[in-house]
Amino acid sequence: MILHVVVAFALSFTVGFERQLRGGPAGDRTFSLVGTAAAAITAIAVAQGAGNAIAGVVTGVGFIGGALLFRDPGGTLRGITSATAVLATASIGVVAGAGYPLLAVVATALVVVTLEVRYLPGLRYLDASRYMGSVRGDDDPPPPGRRHAVPPPDPT
Repeated sequence: MILHVVVAFALSFTVGFERQLRGGPAGDRTFSLVGTAAAAITAIAVAQGAGNAIAGVVTGVGFIGGALLFRDPGGTLRGITSATAVLATASIGVVAGAGYPLLAVVATALVVVTLEVRYLPGLRYLDASRYMGSVRGDDDPPPPGRRHAVPPPDPT
């Protein structure tokens, strides 16, 4: 069990390091604490057959994630990436604490790649924000003279 918790600590620290490096509202200490606590609770829950304790971890992490969300004066929501990364880190801790260290490593690698995609050469082309403005948004009307793919509903 101790090894599982140590693995969770190392992996969650990695995610937290990335968030702190990029200026997120939570950093390596917060992420390490979330991942380590999730792993410790999960290790005991699995050993005792108390799966509901894992649901408690998810609920508690939701409150932490909610605390990271802020609206700036312009109305833009800030902190959503860090809040989601906290949830991902808790799940990495749960997976490691349950005794699946390889799955936890793979999940961590995917989380870090997702967080770093816009900064990695070659992968930055996968960042959708690069293409904003070059495609029509979901709520944008079609260009003039173009028909809808589906005819509009009859108003009668």
